[in-house]
Amino acid sequence: MNPNNMRIGHGYDVHRFDTEHREEKPLTLAGVVLADKMSLLAHSDGDVILHAVCDAILGALGEGDIGQHFPDTDAKFAGAASGDLLQQVLIIMDAREHYIVNIDITVIAEVPKLTPHRVNMISSLANLLELPEQRVNLKATTTEGLGAIGRKEGIACAAVVLLGGHA
Repeated sequence: MNPNNMRIGHGYDVHRFDTEHREEKPLTLAGVVLADKMSLLAHSDGDVILHAVCDAILGALGEGDIGQHFPDTDAKFAGAASGDLLQQVLIIMDAREHYIVNIDITVIAEVPKLTPHRVNMISSLANLLELPEQRVNLKATTTEGLGAIGRKEGIACAAVVLLGGHA
């Protein structure tokens, strides 16, 4: 791999929990629907992990952010599956002749507890990104009760991606 073709990107996303669970908008993280009776407020399905991953890839490519490509003012993205948005971002990446070397993700949340879902979320991410699971890292942390996330008002996620280039 030529180091001149390597690019790094950082993505971040945060969504507030809805005041009540909505059956039509289950809590979805990394493309995995969780059984927890929570919903996130978002124009799309609110998958903070996939949103942060999209932003990381777009950032590495110098292609702006998820809001520029899929604006929340556009009705066609209302309720969109974040996996579909990620597929469109991967098409942009492929067109730029880049590929993912590895990705590292940190979810910041007090609830739900993510450890029981971690293996399924890594598997889902690896499948969506067409990567071996060893190149996808997912960890979770809390804010120790501090701030809005500490008060269980929402979830945040940060992602870092390393891209290699074919050229």
